[in-house]
Amino acid sequence: MIMPLPHGDEMLEIRFHGRGGQGSVIASKILAKAFFMEGRYVSSFPYFGVERRGAPVTAFTRVDDKPIRAKYQIYEPDYVIVLDPSLLKAVDILRGIKDGGWVLVNTLKKPEELREVLNFDHVATVDATTIAIKHHLGSQAAPIVNTAILGAFSRVSGLVKIETVMDAIRQMAPAKREENAQAAKEAYESVVIGGE
Repeated sequence: MIMPLPHGDEMLEIRFHGRGGQGSVIASKILAKAFFMEGRYVSSFPYFGVERRGAPVTAFTRVDDKPIRAKYQIYEPDYVIVLDPSLLKAVDILRGIKDGGWVLVNTLKKPEELREVLNFDHVATVDATTIAIKHHLGSQAAPIVNTAILGAFSRVSGLVKIETVMDAIRQMAPAKREENAQAAKEAYESVVIGGE
């Protein structure tokens, strides 16, 4: 039996912020696939501004226990996932985030440091960049951190099993499927949540 989402009748909404080439769009699709594999209804789609490598990219994932009819951007996310810490200064990542929402950031900083910068309580951090480099995902100069950040999300949210995320990665990653799955597992084990 599938446990209902913790939000009752409310849909779960997740917004990704990354830069072109980091895999934000693929991350949103893989996360949707993982939730789908666990019996949920899902929707995933990107929003592109200037379509070029390095430009800010936003992607969205919706999850529900019933069919999803919404086809518009996510304006009030439950979770915000930031693949590039430089976006903390370039984009209003907290725009519309729900009370009790969470922010997950790829950074070397601890959650306490970002809580002060963002003036927001629910922050988790993971060094997805180092994990991606260790697993040879992308290059040293441009590591691809999307699958690692999904492993961290699994732990922070507790809403989708890491094994399911890894299986979805193995099915959908365009290359280095096992390396991507292991990066997710390592991030799951190393993410720092709040005061942990």
